[in-house]
Parts: sequence; C-alpha cells; structure tokens
Amino acid sequence: MPVARVCVDVPLPHLDRPFDYLVPTELAESAQPGVRVKIRFSGQLVDGWLTERVARTEHEGRLAWLEKVVSAEPALDPHVLALARAVADRYAGSLADVLRLAVPPRQAKVETPAAGGTPEPPELPDPGGWSRYPAGAAFLRGLAEGRAPRAVWSALPGEQWPRRLAEAVAATLHGGRGAVVVVADARDLDRLDTALTALLGPDRHVALTAALGPGERYRRFLKARRGEVAAVVGTRAAAFAPVPDLGLVAIWDDGDDLHAEPRAPYPHAREVLLTRAQQTGAGVLVGGFARTAEAQQLLATGWAREVVATREELRRAAPGVQAADDSQLARDPAAASARLPSLAWQAAREALAAGAPVLVQVPRRGYVPSVSCQECRERARCAHCSGPLALGGSGQVASCRWCARPAAGWTCPRCGGRRLRAAVTGVRRTAEELGRALPGVPVRTSGRDGVLAEVPDEASLVLATPGAEPVAPGGYGAVLLLDTWALLTRADLRATEEAARRWFNAAALARPAGRGGRVVLVAEGSLAPVQALVRWDPGWLAERELGERRELGFPPAARLATLTGTATAVGELIELARLPESVQVLGPLPVDEQHERMLLRTARGAGLSLARALHEAAGVRSARKAPDPVRVQLDPHEL
Repeated sequence: MPVARVCVDVPLPHLDRPFDYLVPTELAESAQPGVRVKIRFSGQLVDGWLTERVARTEHEGRLAWLEKVVSAEPALDPHVLALARAVADRYAGSLADVLRLAVPPRQAKVETPAAGGTPEPPELPDPGGWSRYPAGAAFLRGLAEGRAPRAVWSALPGEQWPRRLAEAVAATLHGGRGAVVVVADARDLDRLDTALTALLGPDRHVALTAALGPGERYRRFLKARRGEVAAVVGTRAAAFAPVPDLGLVAIWDDGDDLHAEPRAPYPHAREVLLTRAQQTGAGVLVGGFARTAEAQQLLATGWAREVVATREELRRAAPGVQAADDSQLARDPAAASARLPSLAWQAAREALAAGAPVLVQVPRRGYVPSVSCQECRERARCAHCSGPLALGGSGQVASCRWCARPAAGWTCPRCGGRRLRAAVTGVRRTAEELGRALPGVPVRTSGRDGVLAEVPDEASLVLATPGAEPVAPGGYGAVLLLDTWALLTRADLRATEEAARRWFNAAALARPAGRGGRVVLVAEGSLAPVQALVRWDPGWLAERELGERRELGFPPAARLATLTGTATAVGELIELARLPESVQVLGPLPVDEQHERMLLRTARGAGLSLARALHEAAGVRSARKAPDPVRVQLDPHEL
C-alpha cells in the first residue's frame, strides 16, 4: 500500500516532523506531492501538505488513512518546500509556520486549467543605464548568458531603479530562466510593476501582494507555479514565489523594516532570497541608495561583488549636500519660527524661485505628538494611565495617546505649571508653520494619513515622514532633512544605519547639483552618517558599521537569538536547550513588569546549531504543554 508523507498544519514545535499515512486506492492518482490534504490527527480532522510519496514506512505502529485530497492542484513546489525547511531551520521555527507564509490560502474558484505555456524569452535589453556603473554591463551580460553573478548595487542618486531592475529581469528571462524581485511596500511595487510592463509587455510577469485580495493573489500565484510566467515581483512573501528554473533573486532597499516578517519564525526577505540563491545557483542583486551592514558582509566575505559608479559619474548625478547645525537657529530668530536654519531657508527659497518643488522630511507624524511643561520641561503625561500627551491640531485640547482621554485641566506634578509646550513637532504642525512663513506656496503632506506617489514639477512645499516621500518627475530643487536627532537617538542597534538609509532615500530624489539640486541636513556635520551623506559614500558607512558590529559581537558578524517571556519560562527554555559551547548568555533585560529578554550570542558558524537547540527545547516545552510561551527570534531586525 503506498504511503504519503504529510506535513501537518499544526504549528507546535514538537510536531515539526513528517507523519506517514496510507493512501486509499480512490486517492492514489490525486494524492501527489504538493497537494493539500485532510488527515485525522489526534482525533481531529486537520489540514496538511503531502510532501512525498514513499513505498514503505519506517513507523512500526499502525498507520491511519488519508481522509481527503482537498485539491489536486500541486500548489507546493518541491523547491519551495526545501527553501521553507531551510528557513525554518535557520530561524528556529516550524515548517508549518513557514509554509503559511510561502503559499497563500486556497481559493477554489480560481483553480481553473492553465492558460498555456511560458511565452518566448524577451530581447536582451539595452545595457545603457547599467553602463553608468563599471561592473553593471557585465552583471547584465552574466544574467543573459545563464551565469549566476552576485552583486551589491549602490544606486546613483536620481537613478530610475525600477527600470534598472526591470532590465535585470529581462536579461534573466532572455537567458531562459526566471526571476524573483522583492520590494518593501505597495508604492515601490507599483513603480516596478509599471517598469516591467513597459519593458516586457503585458502578461509576462505577475505582482504578488496581500493588497490584491485572496482570490487574485492566489490566481497570480498559480500562474507562477504552473510556469505561465517566469518573473514574479512583490513584497516580502514573494521571496517564496514558485518560479521554475530561477536565475535571479533581487531585493531593493533591504534595510527597510518592512522586509522583516512580523509573524513566526520572523524571517527576513533578504535572508530568504540569499538562502534560495544558495540552493538553486541563482544570481543575486541587493540594491539600494544606502547599504546595510549585511550587504557589506557579502562583499567583505567575497560572496558578492560591488556595483558602484565612479566618483566622476557620482559627481554628475549627486545633489549638493550641506550640513546645518541646529545651533544656527539660535542666531537666526526669523527662521526659528519655521525650525529652519538660514542655510535651509535659503535653499528652499532659491528652489521655489526656480519653479521647483521642495521636499521637507519630518521624522514625526501628526501635529504635536509630544508636549511638556512650559516651566520645567517635564514630559506631560496622562493623570489616568501615565501615557504621553499630544496635540491633535491647532487650538485643540491635549489628549492621551494611549487612552485618548482629554487633559483640559492638566497640572504638572513636578512644578505645578499648567501651560504646555511642544516637545516634538510633527509633520502637520511643520506644514502649518511653513505655510505661514511662505504664503501663496502650495503645501502638500505625505504620511500615514495619506501617502502621495508623485507630485507635479511646480513650486510647492512637500512635507513627508520618512518612507512616504513622493517622487517629483524632474527631481526636487531642494531637500530639507529636519529633526535628525529623532532618528539618530533611537534606542536600537541599527539607529545610525536606519537614519542614513532614510536620508539617502530622500536625498536621492533631488536634482543633480548641476541643475541646482541641494540637500540640507539639519545635524552636526561631524557625525559619521552625516559625513557619509555629504560625500555620498554609503559603502564607507556600511564598512564602518560592520566593523563596529564585529567589535561588539552583533549581527551580521555573529548570530544572535533573543528569548522573550516570563522569567520562569525563559529560564526553563535555556535549561532545556543543549546550547553549543560557544554560546554566550547575556541578560536578563526587563521588557515590562511581567516579561524579560535574554540574549544568546555565538559565532556565525554555530548559528544553525543554536537554532536547532532552541527549536528542540521549544518542542520539549510544547510537548509538556508549558503554560507561558517564549518568543524566540534569530537575528531580529530590531534590537
């Protein structure tokens, strides 16, 4: 009797292994590897994936029967299954959890027969845009010839990066292989989708994102699974897209925190793609205006090569970047009302006079997200829940950001003062200030309440929070980066890297210096990320960051696991884990009144051993039905 090996869709660590079931005669034809099945497990009918058919079982006991084949559609590709297993092992997770991320839920109504085969390969694109980089044309040629070049790409300011990525995909398809490209958000995906359609034509690729809705997303997923298209672009889940004969995996702006999956086992899209490239022998492209320490690690180990422009080409493309210290505001009372040093004020006026838009990046959303006592500067907090007070608009009463209670009669518990002042100014308040200072100039905002994709080439002020900056087709005449301390002083290992990434992404939208483009950064000029932006040298900053991580023993120079839970639960997990001898246990660190966090650090080579030990220990606790959970994260994006 044939035997089916099934991955049970139950995300308990002690059940993270295949289970054998007998295949009834009536299901023998449809019960093929990759299909969804129903099985009887622990007295309940549960879902599962049929991963393999074998002639005999190693189980000595009695086997149960497959109950049902949910769909004869083999939605789970064997290469994706191998990738999911590798990702689960790397992040101390369960295969069932990763498969939930990799394969969208079934929608029976779209499981229609395949429309046809893969279209003919496209023509080789003109490498003109890539020729601005000495190694760019060779990278494109390597993809077209079926080789597997691996590159870390530092894009020039003002670069039409969707077009460059589309050209890399076209070169891969020309060589007869498939491509997967991952971007951070829907706005970037729309730009890339448009560029691919313009270059390849319609129906040559699919874009995958959760915003499509379950039916359309599953339909597009099946087009890739059946080989009807050879290119898939999308957000982080697209890293698992079932593209056959993969020749290129690419990721844009890999430092964006949206690439980190918020659900267990918390994989990062960059690491998923790199793992996939290792398994399939595909080429790799890690691109962005800035550069992460992880990308620099790929260069430092020789695993990838650098694709950068010459300094001469960079000088032609880059805007003029200047740093203006906050202390200039004290010497410039007229500009203080708009929180702009004289240098920034001058740059904005000149750009507006030339008929160009001006971009102002403000790190905080809202109106006044934080207020303090006017007399003693003590942070104003809610009398009911101790949450921070904020102002929602001009003339409004301060209210709590946690419980939303108004604080009309607020009194400072420290000095008895009753007046409030702005401690942090948000993007809407800044827009109001600049609108008063520049009457007659249109003011647009882009942020959480509404993100603009593009603004017209006209004299206007565009205020945006980091990551929500709209594109100006002709480039911004000036880019002003305000309140830089809000990004630099974040209590996070990646604070410097993240601040530089936000600044580079905004500054890249400015016109070249030859066309009058200027960037003014309100920050101390001696800071390393400021110097990197002034010189437009993200590689230097990434190398510096990687060196510091090596000295401190933090990722990517080492592997790090965080265990978060109650003190008893975390202690039990560590006691059960057979940790490698090289593991250092750091902590505990308080998280809140009930929970703490422990850090486990080891060398990069022992990372898989650490993950395996933690997963096995979690399995023991799961089998014992331990009441308090422990959140296990390997190399968390935020630390």
